[in-house]
Amino acid sequence: MFIAGHERQDGAAQPQVLESRTRDRVLQAISERGPITAASLADQLGLTAAAVRRHLDNLVELGLISSREAITGHRGRGRPARAYVIAEAGHQALESDYDHLATDALRFLADAAGEGAVTRFAQQRVAELEARYAAELAEAGEDRQARTAALVKALTRDGFAASARPVGAAAGSAGPLTGIQLCQGHCPVQHVAREFPQLCDAETDAFSRLLGVHVQRLATLAHGDHVCTTFVPTPTVPPRGDVAPGPSAMSTTTPTAETTKGSTR
Repeated sequence: MFIAGHERQDGAAQPQVLESRTRDRVLQAISERGPITAASLADQLGLTAAAVRRHLDNLVELGLISSREAITGHRGRGRPARAYVIAEAGHQALESDYDHLATDALRFLADAAGEGAVTRFAQQRVAELEARYAAELAEAGEDRQARTAALVKALTRDGFAASARPVGAAAGSAGPLTGIQLCQGHCPVQHVAREFPQLCDAETDAFSRLLGVHVQRLATLAHGDHVCTTFVPTPTVPPRGDVAPGPSAMSTTTPTAETTKGSTR
């Protein structure tokens, strides 16, 4: 992935080539971890703050990323920190040239054989990935956090820029949700899924089977969100002295209606 296009590979062009590759790294990191601040990007990529801000300014100017005020626990003096997310044009820069061909093919399939054929295609496509991932998740054992981590690793390897973070009590804070927020910063079929949500539905169902619990899709790139977000409930830890619940009583807390705004499920 090179955003700046083709450049001469002689000695004079080397600084520009390195600059382009660094900018690509910044864009990829924002895709995987956004919203993210310039300071966090500098730490994670091993770059100076000045270098990161130069690339951020360039990516904003190109329309590949956008910024918003960062959400922090406290606010000090001076200008508020900005957090960066990948924009529509940034996703397009990361996408395959076969996007339109895939959309046309599914339109033809829907017209020729009906919407049910598209659903069966989506399920078959995901089944192939699920079979591969199942073996990797089996090595992680039965622990849901470990299985989710294994799924994140597999998804990232396949180009989905995945990450996971605890939410609610799992993150050490009180709240109605206890679980893991599974994020996918990039989707190779984003624009196809915008017209054919069966692709998202089949993937979500596969996640449920792989993780052994009903998961809930909260947001998708296909619907204009900056990241695909899936909530994975985890067992709650009972207060000291209480009897731990059996498998049938395991918490499967689902997000509230306010939390699930934008859900495709």
